[in-house]
Amino acid sequence: MAKIVMTGGGTAGHVTPNIALFPYLQKEGYEITYIGSYDGIEKKLLADFPDIPYYGIATGKFRRYFDWKNFSDPFRVIKGYNEAKKLLKEIKPDVVFSKGGFVAVPVVRAAAALKIPCIIHESDMTPGLANKLCIPVAEKVCCNFPETVKLLPEDKAVLTGSPIRDELREGSKEEGLKLCGFNHMRPVLMVVGGSLGAASVNSCVREALPDLLKDFQVVHLCGKEKIDNLLLNTTGYKQFEYCKSEMKDIFAMADIVISRAGANAICELLALKKPNILIPLPASSSRGDQILNAQSFETQGYSMVIPEDILSADFLTDKVHELYCNRQSYIDAMQSSEQSGAIETIVKLIKNANA
Repeated sequence: MAKIVMTGGGTAGHVTPNIALFPYLQKEGYEITYIGSYDGIEKKLLADFPDIPYYGIATGKFRRYFDWKNFSDPFRVIKGYNEAKKLLKEIKPDVVFSKGGFVAVPVVRAAAALKIPCIIHESDMTPGLANKLCIPVAEKVCCNFPETVKLLPEDKAVLTGSPIRDELREGSKEEGLKLCGFNHMRPVLMVVGGSLGAASVNSCVREALPDLLKDFQVVHLCGKEKIDNLLLNTTGYKQFEYCKSEMKDIFAMADIVISRAGANAICELLALKKPNILIPLPASSSRGDQILNAQSFETQGYSMVIPEDILSADFLTDKVHELYCNRQSYIDAMQSSEQSGAIETIVKLIKNANA
C-alpha cells in the first residue's frame, strides 16, 4: 500500500482541502498520515477522522514585521524540521502533499532532504511566504488562479482549482429552508463573514436589513459571539455563529451570496456555481491577497466586488439587487471555468509523483 503524508494548517482554509482529498486518496489505496502543529485548528479538524494518524510538531511564524517572537520562532522552526524529519523516516511515505501554512515548511523541507517527492498547493493569487520557502523543493505547485501560473516556475505550475468537499454538493434546499424557517416566496441571500466573522460586513448587512428583507430572505453566518440578540425574532432573517453539517443545506438554499474573498471560500462558491458579491479584507488588515483573489474572480466573470472602504448599506442593497437580476451571467461564466476537477487533477499528480 502506498503511503502519503499530508500537511497544512493555521487556518481552516489550509486544512479543509486536504480533508476533501481523503476519500479519493483512500480509494486509490493510500495510507494517509497527517502532520500538523501541536494544537492548531488542523488538530481539531482531524479529530473527526480517527482512522488517520495525526502527529504534531513545533512550528514558528515567519513575519515581515517586527515582533519579539521573531527571535524565538526560528528555533521552533528548526525543532519542527528535526521532528518532521524523524517522523518521515519512521512513516516512510512515498509522497508528501502540502496545503500550506507555516507548519508545512518544516515538513516539506524535511521531505526534500530525505528525497521524498512533494506536491504543494497555493490557494492565493500570489504565493505566501510559507509556500515561497517550499516551492524550490516541490515537484509540482497546484494553484487556483490563471494569474498565479505566471508567477511560478514554468515546469512546476499546474492550474487545478481547490479541492472541495463532496458533501457541500449534496445539500437539500428544502432542509435549508426548514432549518431557517424560510419559504419559497422570496429568494435567499446568504452572508458569510468568515470563520471569525467580519465586523464591518456584519454591521453593513444589518443596517441594510430593512431594505433587503423587502425582497430577500437573509441567512447570516456572522462568526463566533457575533449574533445580534435584538434581531433574533426578525422575520426572514436567520443568524448562525457558524455552521458545520448544516452548511451544505444552506448553500443549496442560497440563490446569491455575500462573502469575504479568502481563496478557499471563493473556490467553494465557484464549485457550487453561486453568484456572489465579494468584500475582500482591506490591505491594512492583511497582505492584500483577498483583494487580488477578488479581482481575479471579477475579471473572469465569477463575482461582483465591493471594496470595504466604499461599503455602505444603500450601496450594498443596490448591488445585491443588481447581482440577483444578472445572476445567470455569473452562473454561465462559472460553468465554463477551467478551475474545476481539482480533486481528480491533484490525485493524478500525487500518483505520478511516486510512480
